[in-house]
Parts: sequence; structure tokens; C-alpha cells
Amino acid sequence: MLSIIIGLVLLMVLAYMGWSIIWVAPIVAGIVALLSGMDLMHTYTETYMTGFVDFAKKWFPIFLLGAVFGKLMEDTGAAKAVAFKITKLIGEKRAILGVLAASAILTYGGVSLFVVVFAIYPIAVALFKAANISRKLIAPTIVLGAFTFTMTSVPGTPQIQNLIPMDSFHTTPMAGSIMGIAGTIVMAVGGYLWLAYREKKMSADGDTFKEIEGERTSGGEMDEKLPNWILSLIPLLLVILLLDVVKLDPLPSLLAGIIAILLINFMQYKKFIPSINEGAKGSVMAIINTSAAVGFGAVVTAVPDFKNITDMLLGISDNPLVSESLIVQILAMITGSASGGMGIALQALGHTYYSLAQTTGISPEALHRMASIASGASILPHNGALLTLLAVTRSTHKDCYKDVFMVGLLIPTIAMIVGIIFASIGLI
Repeated sequence: MLSIIIGLVLLMVLAYMGWSIIWVAPIVAGIVALLSGMDLMHTYTETYMTGFVDFAKKWFPIFLLGAVFGKLMEDTGAAKAVAFKITKLIGEKRAILGVLAASAILTYGGVSLFVVVFAIYPIAVALFKAANISRKLIAPTIVLGAFTFTMTSVPGTPQIQNLIPMDSFHTTPMAGSIMGIAGTIVMAVGGYLWLAYREKKMSADGDTFKEIEGERTSGGEMDEKLPNWILSLIPLLLVILLLDVVKLDPLPSLLAGIIAILLINFMQYKKFIPSINEGAKGSVMAIINTSAAVGFGAVVTAVPDFKNITDMLLGISDNPLVSESLIVQILAMITGSASGGMGIALQALGHTYYSLAQTTGISPEALHRMASIASGASILPHNGALLTLLAVTRSTHKDCYKDVFMVGLLIPTIAMIVGIIFASIGLI
């Protein structure tokens, strides 16, 4: 048990220091193996790489199509067209709500979190400038819109955090819809109220919008240079319709969305090949990062005494929904990745929890939804998506992590508790 604890702490500390998990994970896995008396080479070449490859084999197609879909939405201007129209309809005076809604709709439509960041940021800057709101709230607003409820709790979201549990629990993206809606309300409403409160307080203290030298903040005529927003919305709606209404698998749903983008924007055909190439490259890095974390999890589960740890984790609570949620949340926090932490947890204990569902009468749909919600309630300072967001928005942890913590960790944790309560009283 000590070797596993040391390994987890090392992984978290090194990730926080900015070291890539691609090479940190196998090194830390090796340390765990040595401290546990396992054969080092066998652990790396067999145990670690088996976990790594199995995850990549199962999920790479979705990572690939999702990244290509998002990149095409970005490069054709479709993502910005939708985002700009939404924020314009809501109005400059409600800049936070506009950016929040635009981020949420793009994410729920299947656009990857990282693409949403790049698409939304220039619009957010223009809106926050017009409303004279501190730019310190831009990153927390995007976190709330793209990194929380639309990623994990809204029923039917095509984000990977809602798709991974399907394999363990034999469920659909709509699993635990009532729980998911309850969690969504807690996160969306609670997060927005917090940001609105912070906006008033910061404005009262004189902390308003400040220019950054060299940054373009204009954007009033952006809609004139973008494709039609209604046509741009079609691929997003198509993915959701095929995935959740027609009940197609995620792969053909995303593929249909990609084809729709190509057809609608055929006049921009010169952008297609570069965009698809860049999307493919991005998917490789995303799947390798996540697979590296899952490979580490495979080594942890192979430690001779892991059965004792499993029993301890399962014994955290008599309610499997509580123990599952805590395990997924803690591992997602440690790895700095919602999908990576969930992948580790479900690889180790997914079948165990599914068996418990069969014997205790707990709905597999409830376990699915709680795993998804818990994975997103995990944004610590070393979170990979957060680090990317801070770099793009030119913010620091000192500027905005207090608000990120509230909307990305504390309030989602409250939503997690609400979800458990709903499932416990049969509202699934």
C-alpha cells in the first residue's frame, strides 16, 4: 500500500510541476513496481503497456473523430459563428452568461474542450471589455461552461467522460438522466450565481477589464466574417440527434457530423486537409496522455496487495455510489485528467461495481452517471485542461484559481452529492 501511495503522490507532484505524464507515468509505475517487489521489465513491457494499449485500442477512434470534428468546426469558423451569435443574442451586459452559454452549447455539441477554449476566448475578451468585467473571470467562466456539466452530467453529451462508463456498465449516453439533470442545475446555476457575485464584488473594488499589450480586443463585426450560424449549428445538432435519439454509436454519429461540416462549408475545401491533419495530430497527443495515466493504473492494480486496497476503497461506504464517486474523483484529481482518472478507476473496479449492481439492485445507469460527474469534480492546479486554458487566456493561478476552484471543483462536488442522494431515493 505504501508503494502505491508513494507512486500516486509522485505522479501528482511531478504533474503539478509541469512534467509530461507521457514519460512521468511509466517512470512512477516503475518505482511502484520496485517498491512492491515486482519485476521491473515485465511490469513495464507487459503490465504497463497492456493497460496503455488496451485503452488506446478501445478509445482512439472516438478521440480521433472528436478531435477532427472539433478542428473542422474551429477552422471553418463554424464554432465561432455559433458562439458569437449566442453571445450577441444574450447581450453585452450579460457577458458572463453569454460566454457560459456559448461554451456549453459547443461542448454539448461534441466540440472538444480545447477547441472550445480557442474559439470562445477572443469573443469573451470582446464581451468582457464591452461590459468592463475583469478578465480574471474569463477562465472561470469557460471552465464552468465547457469543463463541468456539459462534459459530465447533461444526459447525452458526446464528450469522452460520458462515453467511457458505457463499456463498464453496458449503458447509453443518456444513462441516469434525472440525476444528470439535477447535477446540471446545481453546477450551472450555482456556478453562474458565484460568478455573478464575483463580478459585482470585483467591480465594486475597482477590479475591472484591463488591456493586455498586443492583444486584439475588437470583435463587433466578427459575425460578418463568419459562416451562417444556423448552418454552423447543424453538425452539432446532428451529432446529438444521432447519438441520443437515433441511438447510433458515437463513431458513426461523429462521422456524420464531420461529413455535415464538409458539405455545409464546401467552399472552404482548401482548409479541409490541413484541419483534418491537425485534428488527427491533436487526437494522438490526447490519447497518449490519457493512456499513459491508464497504464500507470494497470500497474497499480497489479500490485500484489492491491486487493486489500480495493477492499478498503469499497469499504469507504456501504453505498457503492459513494465509494465509486470518491475513487473516481480522487484518481482524476491525482492524474490531472478527468478521463484518465476515470479510466484508471473503471479499469480496476468497473467490473466489480457492475457485479455489485447486479447483486444489490443498484442501477448501472446510476453508477455510470456518478462516475462521469465525479470525474469532472477534480480540477486541481495541475489539471491539464486548466493549464492549457490559462496559457490561452494569458491568466495565472493567482488571478483566477479561487474562482476556478469554486465553479470547477467545489460546486461540482456538491452536484456529485446531490446525484448520490437522487440515486439513493430512486430518482435515476
